[in-house]
Amino acid sequence: MAKYLNRVSDDILAEKLEGKGAVLIEGPKWCGKTTTAEQIAKSVLYMADQDSVQRNLQIADFKPSMLLEGAKPRLLDEWQIAPKLWDTVRFAVDHASGMGLFILTGSTVPDDKRHEIVHTGTGRIARMRMRTMSLWESGESTGTVSLAALFNGRDFDGGASVLGLEELAFLLCRGGWPAAIAMRGKIALNQSFDYLDAVTESDISKPDSVSRDPDTARRIMKSYARLQGTQSAITVIRNDIAAHESDTFNEDTVLSYVGALKKIFVIEDLPAWCPNLRCKTPIRSSDTRYFVDPSIATAALGVGPGSLMNDLPTFGLVFETLVVRDLRTYAEAMDGRLYHYLDKGGHECDIVIHLRDGRYGLVEVKLGGDTLIEKGAMSLLALESKIDTARMNAPSFKMVIVADGNFAYRRSDGVIVCPIGCLKP
Repeated sequence: MAKYLNRVSDDILAEKLEGKGAVLIEGPKWCGKTTTAEQIAKSVLYMADQDSVQRNLQIADFKPSMLLEGAKPRLLDEWQIAPKLWDTVRFAVDHASGMGLFILTGSTVPDDKRHEIVHTGTGRIARMRMRTMSLWESGESTGTVSLAALFNGRDFDGGASVLGLEELAFLLCRGGWPAAIAMRGKIALNQSFDYLDAVTESDISKPDSVSRDPDTARRIMKSYARLQGTQSAITVIRNDIAAHESDTFNEDTVLSYVGALKKIFVIEDLPAWCPNLRCKTPIRSSDTRYFVDPSIATAALGVGPGSLMNDLPTFGLVFETLVVRDLRTYAEAMDGRLYHYLDKGGHECDIVIHLRDGRYGLVEVKLGGDTLIEKGAMSLLALESKIDTARMNAPSFKMVIVADGNFAYRRSDGVIVCPIGCLKP
């Protein structure tokens, strides 16, 4: 059974608390936000505790500062249940000495215009995003290839992976839900279906208290799963639903549901990267569509590990979602973000890992096999040749991440081929 390792977010949270009065941890429900925060918190307020939620809401209306009383750092779990807590924490941070006073966790972005204003520009409350567990955090990656080492130019010695395609198919369907890591077989796989039920039956209506139909939510999520890894417009999603279902939806309906899924952190799209190029190549700016965890896609499609093994194109799409999830986690440990590149000539790079200091790495995602690896490597080399290195850095590395492979190695052209089961931050 996989060993439950420390989360990458543990160190990120500790670092942010040193420099801010409060830290907001956001992410999908069941991803481990509360557990991570509890490791550091000295006192806790559980806003969702049904035994005290009504009393806490009354206190929040009457004198919200009372809810902040307790040993510091104090954890305010699911703070958005009482949105007044945001301004109360902000005021307390402004008028207190010291750092690391409060930790807020939230699995829903509240529909509150005041929150939208203070959420990004005040500098008082740091934000961090948590996701489901990466393969390295859950113990399924050997961690023999370090992303940080690649960025730092250390000698690349290769690495080994122990994941085969069948095991990886299971991990795609199980996902990185902490509760599922120690579970066996079907019980572990059921967690993603339970999550899908929770999202469609109730959670999708929480951000703005708008009642949304569970069946409609399922159809939209199924379409999103079919179109993951693409830059499909809302009209394409609508047309996809119309092609597969008897009902049709207008664009506003689809947009409303997708917006709600983003606010509860089910969907996390990948923005476009705009490098300095030697040629004037128009770059497409549409986001690439992804779920926050690959198992949401498999649950929405109603498929399991066996189905993926018999449908390699779908396997490849879901695998790309897993790679994006893991690299997001690893990159954020280095103050990095993920992007994708696509120009109007059709030249694409699946993932660009861009660090705050300007360093970046180029990544293609392939299932494996010599033909696909060669295609991915050629695409990376072609993009590198377009980049104007007089105006920006050359890439720190070029890498093809594969599902099927036992070893990581560097090709003679400098491109690294790395199984996902080798990677760590």
